[in-house]
Formats: sequence, structure tokens, C-alpha cells
Amino acid sequence: MKKKIKKKILAIIPARMESSRFPGKPMKKINGIPMIEMVYRNIKKTKNLHDTIVATCNYEIHNYILSINGKSIMTSNKHNRASERCAEALLKYEKKNKCKIDIVVLVQGDEPLIDSNMVHRAIKPLVDDNKILCSNLVGKIKNLNEFNDPNCIKVVSDKKSNAIYFSRLPIPFQKKFNTSNIKKQVCAIPFQRDFLIKYLKMKPTNLEILESIDMLRLLENNIKIKLVKVNKLTQSVDNLNDLKKAEKLIKYNESK
Repeated sequence: MKKKIKKKILAIIPARMESSRFPGKPMKKINGIPMIEMVYRNIKKTKNLHDTIVATCNYEIHNYILSINGKSIMTSNKHNRASERCAEALLKYEKKNKCKIDIVVLVQGDEPLIDSNMVHRAIKPLVDDNKILCSNLVGKIKNLNEFNDPNCIKVVSDKKSNAIYFSRLPIPFQKKFNTSNIKKQVCAIPFQRDFLIKYLKMKPTNLEILESIDMLRLLENNIKIKLVKVNKLTQSVDNLNDLKKAEKLIKYNESK
């Protein structure tokens, strides 16, 4: 029996202080802990990871991660997309450590409820099949307000759990609201390493620009995105109200 080669998997958490909707967001505290630290510690627990790093253009974030014995790489402040920041950090990491990574998993620094098990599940399709170039976690939409929220990215899929479309609008249309028929993107996004580099050389596409959603560049170039469903409720943080929601949800999960 052919021995399975263990792949080098790098988790990268992009973070910056200049969020237009919530300046200083990564350092805002949830239950007394800066959000970026919470995300970093959650992701670092993922089994089979080669390493976990924060990619940032801000010394405040960089120095804080180093102060908690974490790993951080400084990047350019000119990036428009999280994927661009991750690619720069990836290449710097490989050069410094004289290695080549096989799979890169991008975990947004504003997703404090993503845990190590969720990241492991997101990565698994790419580990099992080299032909799968990218996957996305998808989770439950809690209520109508979240469904209508443009900060919540909705996704529809085909029968084989491949993405058909992502949108900030409420899709699919429903005459009667039913949470069982709708899904949202949860931002743990693994890429095959070489494909991430290739993806960034592709020109931004019309729908990607209109919706401001990176994944549409792949769909418009006829590249499949495997969706991995998770049942745990999540809350991305785009403003102060979201931060309070995340704090309540974390307390609720801890009390169960």
C-alpha cells in the first residue's frame, strides 16, 4: 500500500487596523481578550497544521502577537484583498523557513467563533484530493436580519456541494423565510498553495468587483469551490453590534 505523504499546511490570519466600518477591530476585546488573540489561539489548536501565523501591516497587531509568543509576519499596507496579504506572508514564510507549503488556509481575523475542528474540516477535502483547489466553510443563518445583512455573505450550492454563487443580497429568494434553505460563508478558506499564487495573477472579475467577494473570481473563471457545512453558529465582526453578538454567542457556547 502506497504511504500517504503528509502535507505541510499553513494557517494564515490576515488582520489590519484600518477597517472602514470598525477601525481598530482586531484589537477590540471579546470577554476581555483582543479578538485577534482569540482567533489565533483557536486556529493554532488545529491538528496537522505545520504552523499558524498572523499577516498584518500594523506594528500594533504584529507586536501584540509576538508578546503572547505567537508568530506574525509584516506585510505591505497596499493590499486590497485578504488573499493578497496571505500570499505575501506565505512567500515570506517559505523564504525564511526554507520550505514549501502545500495547503494555505486563510482564516479571517474577524471570525472569533471559528474553532480548530471547523478549520480541520475545511482543509480535509484538499488533503484528500489534489484536484480540489479551494474550499469554503458554510454555516447557518440565524434569522431574517442576518439574511438581509449585506455584511453576511450568502452562498447557494449544487447537489455535489460546490458553490454556484455568493452574494451580499439575500439569496435564494424565498416567499416564506426558512432558515433550513439558506447558508452563509464562514471565512476559513483553504487553497492549494500553487493555486493561491495562480489565483492572484488572475484579473479581478466583474462580479467580484460588484459584490466585493473574492470567491467570485474563481466562479467566473469556471473553478469549482467545495463547500463544507458546519453546524456551530458563528458571528463575523464588522461593527460594535456584531462584537456584542459574538461575545454573547461565545458565552452561550461555553455554558453548554
